[in-house]
Amino acid sequence: MELAYIPSPSRGVLYLGPIPLRGYAFCIIIGVFIAVWLGNRRWVARGGQSGTVADIAVWAVPFGLVGGRLYHVITDYELYFSPGRDWVDAFKVWQGGLGIWGAIALGALGAWIGARRRGIPMPAYADAVAPGIALAQAMGRWGNWFNQELYGRETHLPWALHITSSEGGRVPGYYHPTFLYESLWCIGVAFLVMWADRRFKLGHGRAFALYVAAYCVGRGWIEYMRVDDAHHILGLRLNDWTALIVFLLAVTYMIVSSRLRPGREEIVEPLAADGPTEDTVASGGSAEGAETDTGAGKPAASEPKAEPADEPEPKAPAEEPESATKKS
Repeated sequence: MELAYIPSPSRGVLYLGPIPLRGYAFCIIIGVFIAVWLGNRRWVARGGQSGTVADIAVWAVPFGLVGGRLYHVITDYELYFSPGRDWVDAFKVWQGGLGIWGAIALGALGAWIGARRRGIPMPAYADAVAPGIALAQAMGRWGNWFNQELYGRETHLPWALHITSSEGGRVPGYYHPTFLYESLWCIGVAFLVMWADRRFKLGHGRAFALYVAAYCVGRGWIEYMRVDDAHHILGLRLNDWTALIVFLLAVTYMIVSSRLRPGREEIVEPLAADGPTEDTVASGGSAEGAETDTGAGKPAASEPKAEPADEPEPKAPAEEPESATKKS
Protein backbone atom coordinates (compact mmCIF):
# COMPACT_ATOMS: atom_id res chain seq x y z
CA MET A 1 0.00 0.00 0.00
CA GLU A 2 1.42 3.33 -1.05
CA LEU A 3 1.53 5.96 1.67
CA ALA A 4 1.83 8.93 -0.68
CA TYR A 5 1.56 9.57 -4.40
CA ILE A 6 0.32 12.14 -6.90
CA PRO A 7 -3.20 11.18 -7.98
CA SER A 8 -4.32 11.46 -11.58
CA PRO A 9 -7.64 13.12 -12.41
CA SER A 10 -10.46 10.72 -13.09
CA ARG A 11 -11.13 12.54 -16.34
CA GLY A 12 -9.56 15.36 -18.30
CA VAL A 13 -12.75 16.99 -19.57
CA LEU A 14 -15.83 18.50 -17.94
CA TYR A 15 -19.04 19.30 -19.79
CA LEU A 16 -20.89 22.58 -19.44
CA GLY A 17 -24.06 21.35 -21.10
CA PRO A 18 -22.96 20.29 -24.59
CA ILE A 19 -19.71 22.32 -24.36
CA PRO A 20 -16.59 20.32 -23.38
CA LEU A 21 -14.12 22.07 -21.07
CA ARG A 22 -10.80 20.30 -21.46
CA GLY A 23 -8.03 20.61 -18.90
CA TYR A 24 -5.33 20.34 -21.60
CA ALA A 25 -6.72 23.35 -23.47
CA PHE A 26 -7.11 25.38 -20.28
CA CYS A 27 -3.46 24.83 -19.38
CA ILE A 28 -2.34 26.06 -22.80
CA ILE A 29 -4.59 29.13 -22.67
CA ILE A 30 -3.42 30.08 -19.18
CA GLY A 31 0.18 29.62 -20.30
CA VAL A 32 -0.33 31.99 -23.24
CA PHE A 33 -1.78 34.67 -20.95
CA ILE A 34 1.17 34.33 -18.56
CA ALA A 35 3.67 34.65 -21.42
CA VAL A 36 1.97 37.75 -22.86
CA TRP A 37 1.59 39.41 -19.45
CA LEU A 38 5.22 38.92 -18.41
CA GLY A 39 6.51 39.69 -21.88
CA ASN A 40 4.60 42.97 -21.93
CA ARG A 41 6.10 44.04 -18.59
CA ARG A 42 9.61 43.27 -19.78
CA TRP A 43 9.02 44.98 -23.14
CA VAL A 44 7.79 48.19 -21.51
CA ALA A 45 10.78 48.12 -19.13
CA ARG A 46 13.04 48.01 -22.19
CA GLY A 47 11.38 51.13 -23.60
CA GLY A 48 8.70 49.57 -25.81
CA GLN A 49 5.01 50.33 -25.99
CA SER A 50 2.43 48.48 -23.94
CA GLY A 51 0.38 46.17 -26.14
CA THR A 52 3.10 45.44 -28.69
CA VAL A 53 3.77 41.98 -27.25
CA ALA A 54 0.08 41.05 -27.48
CA ASP A 55 -0.15 42.35 -31.04
CA ILE A 56 2.75 40.19 -32.15
CA ALA A 57 1.44 37.23 -30.13
CA VAL A 58 -1.63 37.27 -32.39
CA TRP A 59 0.74 36.06 -35.08
CA ALA A 60 3.06 33.92 -32.96
CA VAL A 61 0.51 31.82 -31.04
CA PRO A 62 -1.42 30.36 -34.03
CA PHE A 63 1.84 29.65 -35.85
CA GLY A 64 3.20 27.99 -32.71
CA LEU A 65 0.17 25.74 -32.28
CA VAL A 66 0.35 24.61 -35.90
CA GLY A 67 4.10 24.06 -35.66
CA GLY A 68 3.80 22.08 -32.44
CA ARG A 69 1.14 19.84 -33.89
CA LEU A 70 3.04 19.32 -37.15
CA TYR A 71 6.18 18.26 -35.29
CA HIS A 72 4.20 15.76 -33.21
CA VAL A 73 2.33 14.29 -36.18
CA ILE A 74 5.48 14.01 -38.33
CA THR A 75 7.61 12.40 -35.63
CA ASP A 76 4.79 10.07 -34.47
CA TYR A 77 3.11 9.53 -37.83
CA GLU A 78 2.34 5.86 -37.06
CA LEU A 79 -0.22 7.01 -34.49
CA TYR A 80 -2.34 8.52 -37.27
CA PHE A 81 -1.42 6.92 -40.60
CA SER A 82 -0.62 3.30 -39.80
CA PRO A 83 -3.17 0.52 -40.51
CA GLY A 84 -6.13 0.65 -38.18
CA ARG A 85 -5.59 4.34 -37.33
CA ASP A 86 -7.82 7.24 -38.28
CA TRP A 87 -5.89 10.10 -39.92
CA VAL A 88 -8.58 12.55 -38.76
CA ASP A 89 -7.18 12.17 -35.24
CA ALA A 90 -4.17 14.19 -36.39
CA PHE A 91 -6.34 17.31 -36.13
CA LYS A 92 -7.58 16.57 -32.59
CA VAL A 93 -5.17 18.85 -30.75
CA TRP A 94 -7.24 18.72 -27.56
CA GLN A 95 -6.29 15.07 -27.09
CA GLY A 96 -2.67 16.08 -26.56
CA GLY A 97 0.38 16.04 -28.76
CA LEU A 98 2.25 19.34 -29.22
CA GLY A 99 5.99 19.23 -29.89
CA ILE A 100 7.76 22.20 -28.30
CA TRP A 101 10.44 22.15 -30.99
CA GLY A 102 7.93 22.75 -33.76
CA ALA A 103 6.00 25.24 -31.65
CA ILE A 104 9.09 27.40 -31.04
CA ALA A 105 10.29 27.17 -34.64
CA LEU A 106 7.02 28.07 -36.35
CA GLY A 107 6.01 30.41 -33.53
CA ALA A 108 9.24 32.33 -34.15
CA LEU A 109 8.27 32.67 -37.80
CA GLY A 110 4.91 34.12 -36.81
CA ALA A 111 6.58 36.48 -34.34
CA TRP A 112 9.01 37.60 -37.05
CA ILE A 113 6.10 38.47 -39.34
CA GLY A 114 4.40 40.45 -36.57
CA ALA A 115 7.61 42.20 -35.55
CA ARG A 116 8.39 43.14 -39.15
CA ARG A 117 4.95 44.66 -39.53
CA ARG A 118 5.58 46.78 -36.42
CA GLY A 119 9.10 47.71 -37.49
CA ILE A 120 10.82 46.38 -34.36
CA PRO A 121 13.90 44.11 -34.06
CA MET A 122 12.98 40.45 -33.66
CA PRO A 123 15.93 39.62 -31.32
CA ALA A 124 14.84 42.28 -28.82
CA TYR A 125 11.29 40.94 -28.84
CA ALA A 126 12.54 37.37 -28.33
CA ASP A 127 14.60 38.48 -25.32
CA ALA A 128 11.55 40.10 -23.75
CA VAL A 129 9.24 37.10 -24.09
CA ALA A 130 11.76 34.32 -23.31
CA PRO A 131 11.00 33.93 -19.56
CA GLY A 132 7.27 34.09 -20.24
CA ILE A 133 7.54 31.27 -22.77
CA ALA A 134 9.30 29.12 -20.17
CA LEU A 135 6.49 29.79 -17.67
CA ALA A 136 3.92 29.00 -20.37
CA GLN A 137 5.62 25.63 -20.90
CA ALA A 138 5.55 25.02 -17.14
CA MET A 139 1.80 25.60 -17.16
CA GLY A 140 1.21 23.62 -20.33
CA ARG A 141 2.87 20.50 -18.91
CA TRP A 142 -0.02 20.16 -16.47
CA GLY A 143 -2.17 19.40 -19.48
CA ASN A 144 -0.28 16.10 -19.72
CA TRP A 145 -1.35 15.38 -16.13
CA PHE A 146 -5.00 15.85 -17.10
CA ASN A 147 -4.53 13.43 -20.02
CA GLN A 148 -2.48 10.91 -17.99
CA GLU A 149 0.34 10.92 -20.55
CA LEU A 150 4.10 11.38 -20.93
CA TYR A 151 5.11 9.88 -17.60
CA GLY A 152 8.41 8.21 -16.74
CA ARG A 153 9.61 4.84 -15.55
CA GLU A 154 7.95 2.96 -12.73
CA THR A 155 8.87 4.13 -9.25
CA HIS A 156 7.69 3.89 -5.65
CA LEU A 157 8.93 7.28 -4.49
CA PRO A 158 6.52 9.30 -2.34
CA TRP A 159 5.89 11.67 -5.28
CA ALA A 160 5.15 8.91 -7.77
CA LEU A 161 2.34 9.58 -10.26
CA HIS A 162 -0.58 7.17 -10.03
CA ILE A 163 -1.79 6.27 -13.52
CA THR A 164 -5.28 4.77 -13.50
CA SER A 165 -6.19 4.78 -17.20
CA SER A 166 -5.60 1.74 -19.41
CA GLU A 167 -6.43 3.44 -22.71
CA GLY A 168 -3.87 3.65 -25.49
CA GLY A 169 -1.71 0.86 -24.10
CA ARG A 170 -1.25 2.44 -20.65
CA VAL A 171 -0.57 0.12 -17.74
CA PRO A 172 -2.00 1.39 -14.43
CA GLY A 173 0.66 1.85 -11.78
CA TYR A 174 3.05 4.33 -10.19
CA TYR A 175 5.50 6.21 -12.38
CA HIS A 176 7.92 9.15 -12.35
CA PRO A 177 5.89 12.36 -12.86
CA THR A 178 8.02 13.69 -15.70
CA PHE A 179 5.36 16.33 -16.41
CA LEU A 180 6.06 17.74 -12.93
CA TYR A 181 9.83 17.54 -13.36
CA GLU A 182 9.67 19.51 -16.59
CA SER A 183 7.21 22.03 -15.16
CA LEU A 184 9.52 22.78 -12.23
CA TRP A 185 12.54 22.88 -14.54
CA CYS A 186 10.85 25.45 -16.80
CA ILE A 187 10.07 27.66 -13.80
CA GLY A 188 13.75 27.53 -12.87
CA VAL A 189 14.73 28.40 -16.45
CA ALA A 190 12.45 31.45 -16.38
CA PHE A 191 14.06 32.78 -13.20
CA LEU A 192 17.55 32.00 -14.54
CA VAL A 193 16.92 34.03 -17.69
CA MET A 194 15.47 36.99 -15.75
CA TRP A 195 18.42 36.98 -13.35
CA ALA A 196 21.05 36.70 -16.11
CA ASP A 197 19.32 39.37 -18.20
CA ARG A 198 19.35 41.77 -15.25
CA ARG A 199 22.91 40.90 -14.24
CA PHE A 200 24.62 40.86 -17.64
CA LYS A 201 22.30 43.10 -19.71
CA LEU A 202 21.73 40.45 -22.37
CA GLY A 203 20.67 41.73 -25.75
CA HIS A 204 20.38 40.87 -29.45
CA GLY A 205 18.61 37.57 -28.77
CA ARG A 206 21.04 36.21 -26.17
CA ALA A 207 18.42 36.01 -23.39
CA PHE A 208 16.27 33.88 -25.69
CA ALA A 209 19.25 31.71 -26.59
CA LEU A 210 19.96 31.19 -22.88
CA TYR A 211 16.36 30.07 -22.37
CA VAL A 212 16.67 27.59 -25.25
CA ALA A 213 19.99 26.18 -24.01
CA ALA A 214 18.82 25.84 -20.40
CA TYR A 215 15.57 24.18 -21.44
CA CYS A 216 17.42 21.67 -23.62
CA VAL A 217 19.60 20.60 -20.67
CA GLY A 218 16.53 19.73 -18.62
CA ARG A 219 14.63 18.22 -21.50
CA GLY A 220 17.55 15.87 -22.17
CA TRP A 221 17.51 14.05 -18.83
CA ILE A 222 13.71 14.22 -18.46
CA GLU A 223 13.18 12.78 -21.95
CA TYR A 224 15.55 9.93 -21.10
CA MET A 225 13.22 8.91 -18.23
CA ARG A 226 10.05 8.68 -20.33
CA VAL A 227 8.60 5.33 -21.35
CA ASP A 228 6.11 6.33 -24.04
CA ASP A 229 6.76 5.11 -27.56
CA ALA A 230 9.33 7.13 -29.50
CA HIS A 231 11.78 6.73 -32.37
CA HIS A 232 15.33 5.88 -31.30
CA ILE A 233 18.59 6.73 -33.06
CA LEU A 234 21.79 5.05 -31.80
CA GLY A 235 20.03 4.13 -28.59
CA LEU A 236 18.72 7.65 -27.82
CA ARG A 237 15.21 8.96 -28.24
CA LEU A 238 14.66 11.37 -31.13
CA ASN A 239 13.87 14.25 -28.77
CA ASP A 240 17.17 13.69 -26.94
CA TRP A 241 19.04 14.19 -30.20
CA THR A 242 16.94 17.24 -30.97
CA ALA A 243 17.68 18.70 -27.53
CA LEU A 244 21.42 18.11 -28.01
CA ILE A 245 21.55 19.74 -31.45
CA VAL A 246 19.42 22.73 -30.44
CA PHE A 247 21.54 23.19 -27.28
CA LEU A 248 24.74 23.40 -29.34
CA LEU A 249 23.14 25.86 -31.76
CA ALA A 250 21.91 28.09 -28.91
CA VAL A 251 25.31 28.16 -27.18
CA THR A 252 27.06 28.88 -30.48
CA TYR A 253 24.70 31.78 -31.13
CA MET A 254 25.37 33.26 -27.68
CA ILE A 255 29.14 33.17 -28.21
CA VAL A 256 29.11 34.57 -31.75
CA SER A 257 26.49 37.21 -30.97
CA SER A 258 28.35 38.48 -27.91
CA ARG A 259 31.45 39.04 -30.04
CA LEU A 260 29.76 40.59 -33.06
CA ARG A 261 27.15 42.69 -31.22
CA PRO A 262 28.08 43.17 -27.57
CA GLY A 263 25.77 45.06 -25.24
CA ARG A 264 22.05 45.60 -25.53
CA GLU A 265 19.81 47.48 -27.94
CA GLU A 266 19.25 51.06 -26.81
CA ILE A 267 15.99 51.45 -28.76
CA VAL A 268 13.67 48.47 -29.13
CA GLU A 269 10.67 50.23 -30.63
CA PRO A 270 11.29 53.36 -32.73
CA LEU A 271 7.67 54.53 -32.45
CA ALA A 272 7.92 54.55 -28.66
CA ALA A 273 11.20 56.48 -28.76
CA ASP A 274 9.87 59.13 -31.14
CA GLY A 275 6.36 59.35 -29.68
CA PRO A 276 4.88 62.11 -27.51
CA THR A 277 5.84 62.45 -23.89
CA GLU A 278 3.45 61.81 -21.03
CA ASP A 279 3.15 65.51 -20.20
CA THR A 280 2.23 66.34 -23.76
CA VAL A 281 -0.34 63.60 -23.98
CA ALA A 282 -1.90 64.76 -20.72
CA SER A 283 -2.25 68.28 -22.11
CA GLY A 284 -4.09 66.94 -25.16
CA GLY A 285 -1.55 67.83 -27.82
CA SER A 286 1.49 66.44 -29.53
CA ALA A 287 5.07 67.35 -28.81
CA GLU A 288 5.27 69.21 -32.09
CA GLY A 289 2.04 71.06 -31.55
CA ALA A 290 3.15 72.20 -28.11
CA GLU A 291 5.84 74.29 -29.73
CA THR A 292 4.01 75.72 -32.70
CA ASP A 293 0.54 76.31 -31.31
CA THR A 294 1.32 77.87 -27.93
CA GLY A 295 4.01 80.19 -29.18
CA ALA A 296 6.17 79.26 -26.21
CA GLY A 297 8.68 77.35 -28.30
CA LYS A 298 11.05 78.39 -31.00
CA PRO A 299 9.65 79.56 -34.32
CA ALA A 300 9.42 76.98 -37.06
CA ALA A 301 12.48 76.79 -39.23
CA SER A 302 10.42 77.23 -42.40
CA GLU A 303 8.80 80.47 -41.19
CA PRO A 304 10.63 83.45 -42.74
CA LYS A 305 11.88 86.09 -40.37
CA ALA A 306 10.25 89.52 -40.73
CA GLU A 307 12.52 92.11 -42.32
CA PRO A 308 12.78 95.43 -40.44
CA ALA A 309 10.89 98.24 -42.12
CA ASP A 310 12.94 100.84 -43.97
CA GLU A 311 13.32 104.05 -41.94
CA PRO A 312 12.25 107.22 -43.80
CA GLU A 313 15.08 109.49 -44.90
CA PRO A 314 15.28 112.74 -42.93
CA LYS A 315 14.01 115.69 -44.92
CA ALA A 316 16.17 118.76 -45.40
CA PRO A 317 14.90 121.83 -43.47
CA ALA A 318 12.88 124.17 -45.63
CA GLU A 319 14.59 127.49 -46.46
CA GLU A 320 12.87 130.55 -45.00
CA PRO A 321 11.96 133.30 -47.43
CA GLU A 322 14.21 136.35 -47.45
CA SER A 323 11.37 138.65 -46.44
CA ALA A 324 10.90 136.74 -43.27
CA THR A 325 14.56 136.71 -42.30
CA LYS A 326 15.51 140.36 -42.97
CA LYS A 327 14.84 142.93 -40.28
CA SER A 328 12.47 145.75 -41.20
